[in-house]
Formats: sequence, structure tokens, C-alpha cells
Amino acid sequence: MGLPFDYVPDRPDHIENILNGLDRYNPETTLVFQDYVQQQCEERTYDCFANLALLKLYQFNPHLSRDETITNILVKALTVFPSPDFSLSISLLPAHLLVSNLKTSTSNPAAGDAPLAEAVQKLFVLHTHLSGAAYAAFWTTLDSDDLYADLVADVSGFEELIRVRIAVCVGHAFREIERSTLQSWLSLEGREFDRFVTEVCDWRLDGGKVRVPPNKENEARAAVVRETVRFDQFSKLVHRAYEQPA
Repeated sequence: MGLPFDYVPDRPDHIENILNGLDRYNPETTLVFQDYVQQQCEERTYDCFANLALLKLYQFNPHLSRDETITNILVKALTVFPSPDFSLSISLLPAHLLVSNLKTSTSNPAAGDAPLAEAVQKLFVLHTHLSGAAYAAFWTTLDSDDLYADLVADVSGFEELIRVRIAVCVGHAFREIERSTLQSWLSLEGREFDRFVTEVCDWRLDGGKVRVPPNKENEARAAVVRETVRFDQFSKLVHRAYEQPA
């Protein structure tokens, strides 16, 4: 039997009790959830179900929302791509936050929303790069604006977590890859690149290439498809072909 979709092994007991009870909809629990988001950022843990519960509380109680907490939830969701967590989180935010040009938007943002809207839109650009496997563009964009550095500053080990997720995706799709390509995708060079590839990924450097061990995702296997059709089924098909239309 598989684990429940909302299962998190290191979730604190008091958070578990809130999520499984009526207090999940109590506005007073927003402070508890906000502290839990900060804890996730500091300890490199992640609890999508609890974060979505907090965003839902913000929907019902917008006066309680905190911009910093919202952006931290989105940044944490980026670190688990290609899972749909970022899209799930975005879907619980006010629609005007995703409008690329607030001046032409038909819905006017509330006071103080402009900085949050800019932050959400910039994080959405990062999400687009990651989901489209444009990893080199992701790092270029991340380094292009100081605001990006401010947005990810609260999330401990953000760049390392992203590199690990990129490596997982590469390991699922490649058996070998050019060293220069992987360097641009990981934004690493020299000894840092060699250490990451050999120690973190357990891959092998081979001159200008990186060798990825075979696994169930990157190994080519012939698929055998068999269909069983009984003779009586085939005879009925032939009989109907010769039937006269009514």
C-alpha cells in the first residue's frame, strides 16, 4: 500500500493535529503555519500540504497574509521541481499577482500588492525555465537581478537543492552528456563541478563527457505489447461487416 499524498515523515505533531482537525480553518493557526514555513526554510525540510493549507487560509483571510511567507512557499516549491507544487501554490494566490503588467490589468491590486506581484512574477519566470528544462537560462536569470537573491535568501541551500533536482532529471534522461553542457546546466565549474558530479551524483567523468550509470529511467528497453483476440470475437466482427443496414 502506497503512502498518502500528504505524508511527511518529519512533520511536527502539532502541525499534524491542525491539518487533521477543524483548526486547519482557524485563522489563529496562521501564525503557527508561518513559523513552520520559516522552519522549513532553515532546516531544508518541506511540507507542501501544510504550505497549501496556509495559502488557503490567506485566501479566506487576506488581511493576515505575509508577503515574505508567500514568496518563501513559492521558493520552496521550486526546489522540488518537476513536481506540480509550484503550480498548486500559484493557483491559491490572487489572480492579479500573475499579471505581467499591472498598469494594463483589469483588476486593481490592493495596496502593498505591487512588490509581491513583482516577486511572484519573477519566481514564475524561474519556474518556467525549470519546467522547460532551460537550466542554463534559469541560472542566468537568477543572477540577472538582485531581487532574485533577496527572494531566495531565506531558503537555506537553495542553489544546492536546485542542482540536485536538475541532476535527478538529467539522470532520468541521459546515459552520457557533454561536460560543458552539464556545467552550464548546474552553473558549476572546475573542482566544484567535479566534486558534485562524482560525490553527490556518483557519476563518472570521462574526458569531455560525463557518464551516468544505467537506471530504470534512462535504460532503453524493448516494450512487448500483446493483444489476445478470441476467434468468436473475430467471427462476430466479420458477420457484422456483411450485415445489411436496417
